[in-house]
Amino acid sequence: MAKAKTVYVCSHCGMEYPKWYGQCPSCRQWNTLTETTLAPASDSRHAPAWSLGQDGKKRQTKPLNIREVEYASQRRISSGNAEFDRILGGGIVPGSLMLLGGEPGIGKSTLMLQLALRARGVRTLYVSGEESAEQIRMRAERIGIDNQECYILPETNTDAIFSHAATVAPQLVVIDSIQTLYTPRAEASAGSVAQIRECAAELLRYAKESGVPVMIIGHITKDGSLAGPKILEHMVDAVLQFEGDRNHLYRIVRVQKNRFGSTDEIGIYRMGAAGLETVENPSAALISGHNAHLSGNAVAVTLEGVRPILIEVQALVSSAVYGTPQRTATGFDTRRLNMLLAVLEKRAGFRLAAKDVFLNITGGLRVDDPAFDLAVVAAVLSSDQDIPLGEKTCFAAEVGLSGEIRPVTRIEQRIGEAQRLGFDIVFVSAYNPVRPASWPAIRVIPIERIEQLIKFCFA
Repeated sequence: MAKAKTVYVCSHCGMEYPKWYGQCPSCRQWNTLTETTLAPASDSRHAPAWSLGQDGKKRQTKPLNIREVEYASQRRISSGNAEFDRILGGGIVPGSLMLLGGEPGIGKSTLMLQLALRARGVRTLYVSGEESAEQIRMRAERIGIDNQECYILPETNTDAIFSHAATVAPQLVVIDSIQTLYTPRAEASAGSVAQIRECAAELLRYAKESGVPVMIIGHITKDGSLAGPKILEHMVDAVLQFEGDRNHLYRIVRVQKNRFGSTDEIGIYRMGAAGLETVENPSAALISGHNAHLSGNAVAVTLEGVRPILIEVQALVSSAVYGTPQRTATGFDTRRLNMLLAVLEKRAGFRLAAKDVFLNITGGLRVDDPAFDLAVVAAVLSSDQDIPLGEKTCFAAEVGLSGEIRPVTRIEQRIGEAQRLGFDIVFVSAYNPVRPASWPAIRVIPIERIEQLIKFCFA
């Protein structure tokens, strides 16, 4: 019998080494190597049942010419959630392996349980290594059970999971979570690099050979990256990131990888009493509509993926009580805010060096779109001058270091969204190829310099 082998695996990049190093030679990360015992390769007698043929032997594959491969257009499986199906490209692809990551308490388990409970006509197997069947039933009563073919399995052993899957014959499998699973073919504790890698490899083989899609929930580290080896993200077909603040109302599912669709899609949800609810009109939900007479409020037309969304930004400028002025931004890059304030100081002549500036993005969202710059500048100037902006005015342009208004992408979609929501004026860059006459229901104002914005709004 072959002996077990001991190697050192980097938890950051997944590289293996025969001895321990303080710094990983591959990714240059410190103290990431962990000792792992690899079990000897198993034979077909210990192989999972789904990987064996009718004769009990391991299934054999052979190379085929691409013209000999039989292909039929497979119908995607509907999850019962139109927003989730949309970001995946039209539904769940049979035989795919998907990974959903996010912070603790953000709603990952709630979202996956909703998919299992609301996928009508789809036999689902919800495998939980973190909760008992009774605890899952308690949450299911709150969410609502629409799928009568949803099976709950509190199990962490992969062999037992595959054995039950052969009995149930599910059409969709949900794993909550990959860090709780373990396989006898890796001699390590659950959650270790070796266990996560081997369990993910077994789930991948199961999905590809059985044609049953598998959705995996994964934990994240303190720096926001997915826990486990980096190879986990390479193995799966789709990586979904669940973002948002659990203290706020809205959540975003962002597609970071998708082999069967676009990576520019996002889904927006609202946490309610009955679980996560789809936000049908994010722009209307993120605009308060009752702060028109107050200074410091501006509306930006931003892009989340390929979807244009109008988001309200609030600014507060006041005299610094203490010696050093404060610069605080929630949902916006503080360094970007400091840059915009420096542009206003140098190019527009506003004295903001001795004033506190506070910035907040409504809804608890985080925005990285450069088109948000002009709305931030307008909100800061509005608060500084104590002059409210127009109720139906929005902004979509980037601000350069010399004070020029730079163009942004997909400007037609942005203007169309603003027009659909009833806005009267939109400020854009004069360098964007936009014909104002083509938008009869909204006034498009192209500007080249930040001084022109001041003239239009605060003169």
